[in-house]
Amino acid sequence: MTEIEPPVRPALWRRFLPLAVLLAGLGAFFVLGLDGYVTLDNLRDNRQALTAWVSGNWALAAFLYVIAYIAMVAFSVPGALVATLTGGFLFGTVFGGLLTVIGATIGATAIFLAAKTALGDALREKAGPGLRRLEQGFGENAFSYMLVLRLVPLFPFFLVNLAPAFLGVKLRTYVVATFFGIMPGTFVFASLGNGLGAIFDAGREPDLGLIFEPQIIGPILALALLALVPVIYRRFAGRKQLPDETA
Repeated sequence: MTEIEPPVRPALWRRFLPLAVLLAGLGAFFVLGLDGYVTLDNLRDNRQALTAWVSGNWALAAFLYVIAYIAMVAFSVPGALVATLTGGFLFGTVFGGLLTVIGATIGATAIFLAAKTALGDALREKAGPGLRRLEQGFGENAFSYMLVLRLVPLFPFFLVNLAPAFLGVKLRTYVVATFFGIMPGTFVFASLGNGLGAIFDAGREPDLGLIFEPQIIGPILALALLALVPVIYRRFAGRKQLPDETA
């Protein structure tokens, strides 16, 4: 009788290599002083040179913008909001917003896969019943929960990128919910970025709290509530199916 060999696991260094690369990128961002470049003041001071270069190299500029945004999200470096405003300023509301959504989705997927490879499986193996119940509940309505977390900024973006990796969320669910969930907020700030020229000329600062205006946050919250309808329905239907204990 032949013995069944246990599944071969990747070497420890291979599992942690993607996560180590992302952490190294985060460290390099601060060591090289790149955080000083991702500011509205820097955009204001260089806007003429930037707009002139983008107008003559639109496709290359769009590609480099997406690559830069992927790196910012994957390395979890600060400045994504300024980058989103910059995208709207350089490419307009529609194209700037779309390029940002693409870059943010790819970057978020990269850190999701890195965390899942390095820690996700090991954490689930050692998890207690509490985490397993949380994983089961999240998994049953993963798309709805992910959509709500993306629509409403209840938690930091990098945390929402990481947590699903430990809760068994499928890659396709993660990518689709991220892509569509970040669209409303992204296009709001891309629209604000599209008007930065006039704001700079007037010597004013952009209102970064714009997204919390009732006419903007209201529809976003309505979308989040709509995303929770399947969750509410499942719980209601599950209770209806429970046997009547008083019978």
